[in-house]
Parts: sequence; structure tokens; C-alpha cells
Amino acid sequence: MVAAIDATGLESRHVSVYFSIRRAAGEPREFRCQHWRQRYWPKLTTVIDTASHLVLAAVPELGPSQDSPSFTPAMRQASAQLRRLGLTPGAALADAAYDAEHNHRLCHEELGIATTAIKVNPRRTRHSHRWPVTHYRRAMRRAFPRTLYQQRWQAESVFSRLKRHLGAALTARRAPAQDRELLLRVLTHNVALLWRTVAGFQQSNRTI
Repeated sequence: MVAAIDATGLESRHVSVYFSIRRAAGEPREFRCQHWRQRYWPKLTTVIDTASHLVLAAVPELGPSQDSPSFTPAMRQASAQLRRLGLTPGAALADAAYDAEHNHRLCHEELGIATTAIKVNPRRTRHSHRWPVTHYRRAMRRAFPRTLYQQRWQAESVFSRLKRHLGAALTARRAPAQDRELLLRVLTHNVALLWRTVAGFQQSNRTI
């Protein structure tokens, strides 16, 4: 099983970002700057199975925020869910937003995941051309598993499906209710996938 982690933002109201920008365009610059500084949105980090598109873990939070801090709770949640079924991911995929040595160590040394493919994010220093000095990040630079990493786009496909079928805007207004709505959407997504699988199996049995 190959697991991929990614995060996405959703709208907290049924007004598109494009409309909000156009609406603010007619306001004084000071108002626009204040308006966008105060803008927050619901954010969802998920770990998905790249083969089935089932969501293995979901961590709701508030954006904008860095993605990497959510790696640990999301991967631990996914690993715990799979352990109940006697399973362990064979690989974990993540983009450069999750590039950190401790994320590699979590997968390899705590969760028992054999392979990680976390894209290296070069540090912005005057010596940025230098190789990473830590063990796992250096291994990524030396021999990055590009073919395996190509499966990471499946995580983006899951987000696209969620927003296409359930909408990109939440109906809840307060943060706790938005967290519950995000988790309910993930549950709905998983149930729909499982129902489709069962329905397809039953249909194939009828044709035999």
C-alpha cells in the first residue's frame, strides 16, 4: 500500500475567491490589505491510499499555515487505522512542503514504513547548492524515487473529487463546526467509494 499526504484549503462561505477579490478591488488599498490579512480558511490535511483513493487520515485545521506540522498527526492516525486491519503502508509520499528529517524518521523508525519519497526543498541560503547533511534528506537528494513519487498526484485527485461532488465551500461558520463538517465530508467520500465497489461487485455477479 502506498500512502500520500497533502493539504488543501476550502471556502468558509459560498462566495468564490475571485468574487471576493473583485469586490475588494473597489475599496481603498488600506481596506484591501486589512481584509486579506484577516482572511482565514478551513484547511484539511489527508493521507490517502493511492490505489483506492480511500482517505486513511484527516486532520482539519485553520489556514493559512505551514503543511509540515500536520505530517506527524496525520501519518500516526493513518498508521493506527491500518494497524487495526493488520496493514502497514509500504511507502509514504509527500511534496516539498513536508521536507524535514524528522518526518522521514517518523515513517522509518516509528511507523515501520519502508520507503519515503518526500521531495527535497532546497534551503534558501547562500549555500543552498550544498547537499543536505542529514541522513534521509541526503538519501532523497542522492536517489529520489521519481517513479514512485508520481503516484502522489492521486492525493490531489481526491481533493478534486471531494470539491467536485461535495462543494468547495463549507456551510458551517464556526471553527469547531467546520472541523466536524470536514470530517463528515471525508466519511461521505469513503462511504461513496466503498458503496461503488460493493455495487460493482454485485453487478458483476449478476452478469456471470
